[in-house]
Amino acid sequence: MAPSATREVVTMKKQLHGKTAFVSGSTQGIGFAIASALADEGARVIVNGRSTSSVEHAVSRLRSDHAGIDHDGIAADFARPEEVARLLAVLGDVDILINNVGIFGVADFPAISDDEWARYLDINLMSGVRLSRHALPAMLERGWGRIVFISSESGVNVPADMVHYGVTKSAMIALGNGLAKLTRGTEVTVNTVLGGPTYSNGVAEAVETLADARSLPVEEIKSAIISGRTTTLLERFIDPSEIAHLVTYLASPRSSATNGAAVRADGGVLTGVL
Repeated sequence: MAPSATREVVTMKKQLHGKTAFVSGSTQGIGFAIASALADEGARVIVNGRSTSSVEHAVSRLRSDHAGIDHDGIAADFARPEEVARLLAVLGDVDILINNVGIFGVADFPAISDDEWARYLDINLMSGVRLSRHALPAMLERGWGRIVFISSESGVNVPADMVHYGVTKSAMIALGNGLAKLTRGTEVTVNTVLGGPTYSNGVAEAVETLADARSLPVEEIKSAIISGRTTTLLERFIDPSEIAHLVTYLASPRSSATNGAAVRADGGVLTGVL
């Protein structure tokens, strides 16, 4: 390998060494994939989940897979204001904030109660408001920081059977756009990732349940679901690591010219919509 190529390989790795990242909702699925990718680039990662046991397990995996860095975790349920307040009290300053926590579900619009709307808004949107309000001022004072919101293609093309979910993801895109305008003249950026149909733990459980109920192979159910997404160019579920790759880039110094953007990792789903 030529010397120049060797130098390039070196500079592509460990670009987040010395940075601290907090990833909400990160004990499994997309959140853990992001935490692992950030750790692979040298960041110290603080994971988050609803239970102490899930957080401890995730921290143990990070420390095993990415030794030499004191990764940590904080258990807090974003549906419980008192737990969110406790999390913010102990979190401290972070260089990278990934607003990933969220809930989703299919529901008929007339059947969605005010309380359910409030729950979706509180977890999917207000979690990002509260965490960003905590982290952004210190980032601006230091002059460097990264905030990334994990939204969805459903925030652009709102599903008729998930209106409440889509609305919260639309609001997340708007929030990221507005916060980016506060970073003018600094090396702080705020961006949003629009994920597509991803085979997260929650989706996998739903698919497996459906396959079991119909006595069909899981792969057949997965194919049937994706075939119903007629605009997809990928024609398969996205792997959580594929979302994590884009998030890691946006969290890195290499993304310095990307700010206030909604960047797609949707498998081309939105190509046939916009």
